Amino acid sequence: MPIIDAQVHAYERDHPGRPWVGPLHGPPEVTGDDMVAAMDAVGVDGALLVSPYAMYRFDASYALEAYAGHPDRFAVIKPVDPADPDVAQVVDEWAETPGAVGVRLMIAARMNPEPDEEGLSRVARAAAVNGLPVNVLAWGRLDMMGRLAAQHPECQFVIDHLGIQQPFEPPVPAEPFKSLPAVLELARSENVAIKITGACTLSRQGAPFDDIWDAVGQLLDAYGVERCLWGTDWTRATELITYADGVEAFTQSRYLADRLDSAERALLMGGTLERIYRWAPGSR
Repeated sequence: MPIIDAQVHAYERDHPGRPWVGPLHGPPEVTGDDMVAAMDAVGVDGALLVSPYAMYRFDASYALEAYAGHPDRFAVIKPVDPADPDVAQVVDEWAETPGAVGVRLMIAARMNPEPDEEGLSRVARAAAVNGLPVNVLAWGRLDMMGRLAAQHPECQFVIDHLGIQQPFEPPVPAEPFKSLPAVLELARSENVAIKITGACTLSRQGAPFDDIWDAVGQLLDAYGVERCLWGTDWTRATELITYADGVEAFTQSRYLADRLDSAERALLMGGTLERIYRWAPGSR
């Protein structure tokens, strides 16, 4: 069973040649080499390398460098700017970039005060033409996510991080899954998949994270394993869990072992990702 992490971030130290726009919670540097070492330690075969918006905005150059060092382990997702009138051309050019498998929209509440819905549609149309999934950080804006999915049934959307705002550091919110009903409602749109990434950071109990499984089970029921992708959201999660915690909570979960057969677990842990992104570790 290939194990593929649906979202990790790599970055270099802040320096004048590639300055950080803002901070990302985590160590001062997590290079592609560092990320691969962490994956090797717990048996993760590959990962989607998402260029960190908080640090680099729409510049994916470092993620591409990390991919170039490990093209058999990473594929790359780039945030794009829906306010850019030339964003469709940006998507077209990205689709021709070695290692590129998707784009990302950052429409989360308080992160983007007034998303340009026509710009979002331009991204969706261009991504659909190029066969690229559109990953969406949508917490607080799930209604907008629903409209976008309905308007563009030809486009594959992937909701980031359960569609729920997740903490960067303790404490975990008192009701971490409060918005789950709205996320479950989005499952009605067949062109929407969901990343079960960073789920352990919503646990108020810590390892073995027994308090997340009811919500995870509801997501599996609503979307089906054919539209669910496991992942860690490393390194955003470093102040809450270790990388091993994020992996082993799912690979060693008694809850999942009792609930899913081996084929279903294989889909959750990597098979669904391979189908949606048309990529697998070892391919280029």
